[in-house]
Amino acid sequence: MTYLIAIKTAIIIFPLIALLITIPFILLSYHKYGSINKIKTLVIYSFILYLITIYFLVILPLPSFDTASKIPPPHFNFIPFNFVKDFLRETSLIITDTSTYIKAIKEPCFYVAIFNIFMTIPFGMYLHYYFKFSFKKTLLYSMLLSLFFEFTQGTGLYFIYPNPYRLCDIDDIILNTTGGLVGFGIMKLLEGFLPSREELDKRAYETGKKVSGLRRITIFCLDIFIFLIINSIIYIFTNNRLIHFTAIIIYYIIIPILIKNQTLGMKFLNVRMTYPNKDIFRNSIRNLFIHFYYLILPFLLIYFSFLIFNTKIYSVFISLIFILIFYLINILIILLKKKIYYDKLIKYEFKSTIKENEN
Repeated sequence: MTYLIAIKTAIIIFPLIALLITIPFILLSYHKYGSINKIKTLVIYSFILYLITIYFLVILPLPSFDTASKIPPPHFNFIPFNFVKDFLRETSLIITDTSTYIKAIKEPCFYVAIFNIFMTIPFGMYLHYYFKFSFKKTLLYSMLLSLFFEFTQGTGLYFIYPNPYRLCDIDDIILNTTGGLVGFGIMKLLEGFLPSREELDKRAYETGKKVSGLRRITIFCLDIFIFLIINSIIYIFTNNRLIHFTAIIIYYIIIPILIKNQTLGMKFLNVRMTYPNKDIFRNSIRNLFIHFYYLILPFLLIYFSFLIFNTKIYSVFISLIFILIFYLINILIILLKKKIYYDKLIKYEFKSTIKENEN
């Protein structure tokens, strides 16, 4: 039942953690590869879910403070291989009697030790398969992970509890580290049947040579985020409303001219706008049209909604609906077609500048 509680808790918490890391993950993937590989995404998110699960297995269920304060010592075991003595002393296993095997497996002296090995087998598999760790590195990181777990238990959940509510055991470190090495060995046997990390990277780079719809949307959102930060900083020091227009000109026109048709967001995500000619003035007007379309038009919708509806509450509500519909329509068009109607109108396209990392 304890294991089920930990697993259920991890499944409940995972969507929140996934939500927090999704934006950084998308940005870093587009920055390095120019694309988001589905298999790599599955591996990374499953690894995060795994880590959350084993962490909860270590700390749950949480006792009350009164219960924790009454737990008698010992709280620590620094004698290695004590689990072997416990097994020899407590097990009902008789090697020559096969009828005792199942009974022995169900005994705590056996299944607790085996569980500590099984718990970190996936960790060793992930380290070798995705992170390309060597045997020595897998040994080190498996040991560090186990030390972290024992520190968590030995400090009473980082000194939140008055004393440890679980035994801090050197044997757990030995068994967890063994599990990581077993996982390394298993993945060594299976790696020939799975696409290698190098193959996944190569596929990601190949896909990243084209600018997907999601990548375009990510560029827009990143540019808005950077622009708002810069604009806010400038406004704080100048306290001038006209600075908003000046900031737009600087960020969306002057900067792209200086860094070869790239905004700061495009530069980070390895994308450049290309035009049929090198006329700086015309290209600047094109840049202005693209970003005014997404920045100014929504505000015009708000303005007209205030003119049509006298009640402010209705105006705000209608404005939000208009803006939501406006962005949803454009997002769907770009995601489905990877282009939008004004691409041909202003004669430009996004070009990927991603270069495969030879290392």
